[in-house]
Amino acid sequence: MTVPAPDPHRVRAASIETLRQLDLPSPPPQFRLLWQPGDRVELRPPSEIEGRAAILNVVYARCYGMPSQAAMSWLLDAHLLDHLTKPEWSFLASEDTPDVAQHPSFTLHLEAIYALAWLLGLVPEIDPREPAPSELIEKLPHLPSKESFSDWRTRANPTLAPASEAAAALDLIYCLDWAYLEAERRRIRLPGLVHSKLIAQRRWALAWSVIFRGPYQAPPRGWEEIDLDL
Repeated sequence: MTVPAPDPHRVRAASIETLRQLDLPSPPPQFRLLWQPGDRVELRPPSEIEGRAAILNVVYARCYGMPSQAAMSWLLDAHLLDHLTKPEWSFLASEDTPDVAQHPSFTLHLEAIYALAWLLGLVPEIDPREPAPSELIEKLPHLPSKESFSDWRTRANPTLAPASEAAAALDLIYCLDWAYLEAERRRIRLPGLVHSKLIAQRRWALAWSVIFRGPYQAPPRGWEEIDLDL
């Protein structure tokens, strides 16, 4: 459901205050807003966000030894094969030992799943200081026992976050992305165990999931088309 987007200036002020509390640098005043007053916001359908979380879970498992045949069979049973991107398909379908060096982001996908899990109500927050919690794995489809996609949805009972809250979370992660990169460049001590590559994964997931509607907004983009430039 499309709803009015929150005031972007108030949201940005709250994001900057969070950076201040974390002792991170703040972006310059001209740092762009992600939406304009009067824009509207919505989330992708729950089935799409659930499906993307499930796909990333399989990709992540393949990085750490899940056999190709098992991965593709699980996705076939879940009716998710058509939702794989070309890099994902190539990586999962290959019978060779996974070459994660060619796709370094795949090993970090747990952080993207973390953001999607928050959108689905499976975790209470996205902590900007700490990596995805270990208990997150328990919230995902249990691949070793071949838990089906439908059984997982029944067990997890996902409930989407309000679109306005998701918009605010995206603005914060956008500012955090800049702040972490700047802190690393200036060798400023980071507030926890998170680094910029993990923040980028979270931003990737939220930027894909949150859709703004307005005269200056572009149409929704595919997973591989998300622009992470600042």
